[in-house]
Amino acid sequence: MATLTRTDSTDNHFAELVKKLDEDLAIRDGDDHLFYAQFNKTYMIRHAIVAYENGEPAGCGAIKPFDESGAEVKRMYTRPEFRKKGIATTVLAELERWAFELGFKRCVLETGRNQPEAIAMYLQNGYSIIPNYGQYAGIENSVCFEKYLTENATREF
Repeated sequence: MATLTRTDSTDNHFAELVKKLDEDLAIRDGDDHLFYAQFNKTYMIRHAIVAYENGEPAGCGAIKPFDESGAEVKRMYTRPEFRKKGIATTVLAELERWAFELGFKRCVLETGRNQPEAIAMYLQNGYSIIPNYGQYAGIENSVCFEKYLTENATREF
């Protein structure tokens, strides 16, 4: 089972995992990658999670304020050799728990159509597809999600 560490964007393991995420997205997004990259800067992220499997950094995710009541989930990634072990779901649940602790009532996020495994994972974890928001409005490759947080929805597994 993965162990989780709450950290921020200055964490070296978080930075390494984000670099691998960006490499993966550059392949998946192709020519669209530069458009998305401008919204995925990690400096000043104060709420990040790194998941470890047997002491190795296996996955990550982060939240940042979106609006008064919402946090935006960012930089979700699991290294390929650790996929299909529930790490992303575990990281997401911890991010939701942290967002709730910080007083947020909902989480929003954007992912790309070229990431079907991410789309499936968000749907399986209670997220609903919403109209594309902000910079993603009108972007066909983007899929935006929302989930309202409750104390029960953020309990430990």
